[in-house]
Amino acid sequence: MEFHWGLLFCLAGAYLLGSIPSAVWIGKTFYGIDVREHGSGNAGATNALRVLGKRTGVIVLLLDALKGVLAVALGWLVKEAFSSPDLFSVFQLTLGLFALLGHVFPLFAGFRGGKGIATLAGIVTILFPGAVLICLLVFAAFFLPSRFVSLGSIAASLAFPVAVIWITGPSTWPEIIFSLMVAVFVPLTHRKNIQRLLKGTENKINLNKK
Repeated sequence: MEFHWGLLFCLAGAYLLGSIPSAVWIGKTFYGIDVREHGSGNAGATNALRVLGKRTGVIVLLLDALKGVLAVALGWLVKEAFSSPDLFSVFQLTLGLFALLGHVFPLFAGFRGGKGIATLAGIVTILFPGAVLICLLVFAAFFLPSRFVSLGSIAASLAFPVAVIWITGPSTWPEIIFSLMVAVFVPLTHRKNIQRLLKGTENKINLNKK
């Protein structure tokens, strides 16, 4: 495959899309607060829901997921640069990783971002729709009884490679590696949540709260 400047532009675009700090900008613009200074200190949908309310939390969730969808979709702009579908798939996975990098270390918010769960959800919904349905069921099975978003997210991430490799396959090696990276990435970004879960001090989500 010959060098294509469009590949670099797409990678940069994916990172910049991921860097859009939805929770931070909405919190500052409409509420006059930085969500990173309240609640869990995280710039993601869960903390936005906790600090700014259910409606705003859902908006942030959708916007952050959209970042992942758009980042992966950038690949179609340069699809002709790839000699095989497998190479194109690898590039789309890489775009997703760059979007995640942007969300966790956002250029537009002092490199203090969220944990990337909503953005990751957007990415895998486009690339692994079958596995996502299974992971949603796993998330619900852990979240609904406990009201711990972190517990549901971790459980879903661990179920993801199982779904990709053994349930919805056959999968390519890049897809398998990506799924395993997800299973490592999510628990790593939830280290403090895991500590609080073990101590019994993790915050629950009240679905009835406005």
